[in-house]
Amino acid sequence: MPQIQTEFPHQVHIVETLWVPLPDGTRLAAKVWLPDTALSGAAPVPVLLEYLPYRLRDGTRTRDQGLHMYVAGHGYACVRLDIRGTGDSEGIITGEYTEQEQLDGVAAIEWLAAQPWCDGQVSMIGISWGGFNGLQIAALQPAALKSIITVGSTDDRYATDIHWVGGCLSKDNFDWSATMFSGNDLPPDPQVVGEAWRDMWMDRVKANQPWIIEWLHHQRRDDYWKQGSICEDFSAIKIPVYAVSGWADNYSEAVPRLLANLKGPRLGLVGPWAHSYPHEVTVEPAIGWLQELVRWLDHWTKGIDSGMMDQPMYRVWMQEYVPPQTCYLDRPGRWVAEDIWPSPRIQPERLTLGAHGILGGRGQGTAQICSPLWVGLTAGEVGRYGNDADWPTDQREDDGGSLVFLSTPLTATKEILGAPQLHLTFSSDKTQALVAVRLNDVAPDGRSTRVALGMLNLSHRDSHEHATALIPGQTYSATVDLDDTAHSFPPGHRIGISISTTYYPIAWPSPELATLTVHLGESQLELPVRPARPEDANLPDFGPPIIAPQTPHTYHPIENRPQRRVTRDLLSGKMTVDFPRWNYSKTMPDIGQTQTATGIISHEIIDGDPLSAVTLTDYKVTMQFPDHTIHHHSTGRMSCTATHFRVQQTLKIHEADTLIFEREWDEEIARDMV
Repeated sequence: MPQIQTEFPHQVHIVETLWVPLPDGTRLAAKVWLPDTALSGAAPVPVLLEYLPYRLRDGTRTRDQGLHMYVAGHGYACVRLDIRGTGDSEGIITGEYTEQEQLDGVAAIEWLAAQPWCDGQVSMIGISWGGFNGLQIAALQPAALKSIITVGSTDDRYATDIHWVGGCLSKDNFDWSATMFSGNDLPPDPQVVGEAWRDMWMDRVKANQPWIIEWLHHQRRDDYWKQGSICEDFSAIKIPVYAVSGWADNYSEAVPRLLANLKGPRLGLVGPWAHSYPHEVTVEPAIGWLQELVRWLDHWTKGIDSGMMDQPMYRVWMQEYVPPQTCYLDRPGRWVAEDIWPSPRIQPERLTLGAHGILGGRGQGTAQICSPLWVGLTAGEVGRYGNDADWPTDQREDDGGSLVFLSTPLTATKEILGAPQLHLTFSSDKTQALVAVRLNDVAPDGRSTRVALGMLNLSHRDSHEHATALIPGQTYSATVDLDDTAHSFPPGHRIGISISTTYYPIAWPSPELATLTVHLGESQLELPVRPARPEDANLPDFGPPIIAPQTPHTYHPIENRPQRRVTRDLLSGKMTVDFPRWNYSKTMPDIGQTQTATGIISHEIIDGDPLSAVTLTDYKVTMQFPDHTIHHHSTGRMSCTATHFRVQQTLKIHEADTLIFEREWDEEIARDMV
């Protein structure tokens, strides 16, 4: 847990609600932390902006206080801003990362820069959504924006978000739609917006839509996904960028891509963490991230020689082997660094998929695989939050339905840093197929730990924008990109590569079970091998994690808390994977509010029948204000035929015990080679 710091160089004044006007008359709600010297306007300071849809008043309240109070105490005006239509902000939210959201952000930056307590300079920080829009707004080049710190985000909304991973339909696509659906119609706080709260609430309820319907109408990398993907034009970002993530996060591969493609000043940092800021982690070791943040801001907005840019460009946690288990509270390893990225020190090593399952062996011929649908049931989460059972189990379970190649035991340590690739030569007996590739660290006793995962919809083998069906029996070449990672394989261990044609529920299955024929001798695994760097031993320490005191809050015990669970009925062949999204009850006495929420996602399938795949969601949210209690309850079901996806959604809204709104959706969307 982070240390709590109560004394800072500056006294801080908190503005609980500040209204930020937009050009169309809409007002966005903000919370502001102002250092004492900036209050009068005589000594204005730079602004640090965080811009999110997650309700500053009650959703991120405690976390925001720990971060922004600390930074403000070191001489910055910190602003936490709710996106249009969320929290206490006016208007309606219509989707994620919209052009309107970005234009609102630009206008808000211009307005903040003109305030008497701001010296005209703004930086942005954000994790996940806030990391996305920091990059997107930087690409629009508002004059006052001087730097961004992007954590747990991506430069590519199609290829490496939670929608279409390698052109495969990700399990998180429907999960995330249901999650946002349960939050997009929640009301503003009546204590903040006054009598208008009910009209604002009803406007949100009536406008709320399952975003999955729109996402399924864009199954290829079209203009919908290109909008907001800054990889379309990296050169648009001119300002300094600090890109941060964790190896246990879904977004770690964006950090090296940003370092490789941006041209301005930039730093990259990847730790062992899950989807979290580096000072409040579920996977240790945590670092003194807020001190690091202040050093960055001091350098780029105050001209202080903090030494921030004297360090190597790319710093990462080199992970050591751990036995496979479903939860890690810490990952052993060490900090290493590269002066530039891509690093000329990284040496590609190719290992051929050889005969008799030998990785790095010789021999021609072919090997075939048609995986059962239980491959992937124990794969864990996609974007991990560090919760119980988020990690995959021993890979020997999935290897039973996969094509497996193992190296000979290593005679010396082999470390990799970067994105492994499988160069695959193959044919298929069906017009549609997918491939899942796992890189594993296999211990002498046979236990196998997953190191990296890659998936590819093989109709997207040449392009995510222009999919083409496979011709059965024809030979093709494709490259499967695996996750970026840093991993140290110890002596005596073997490197394993596992290939499967299913990976449910991580990837929605192809319409038919396909058999892939892999050409041995021609197919190769490419590893980014990193030689030792003596300078790593002298890297400066990050210091301990520190935060400011959080706002008052109490979490209440939950009875019968839903668990991450895999169930198989061996008689019927039905298999179920339960993924609780959240389950909590929290009181915030300083604003007189209690929130209780449950989000359950279940994935079902019958072995042998890919068309039996079903995802079920059930979300309940209760908000108790001093004079009002509201309830959201939504359920969802996603299923398929060989030609279509079907999305069913229900919504019921209660005020106290009275049902005041209900609606149902039932839509079919054609499958487009998915």
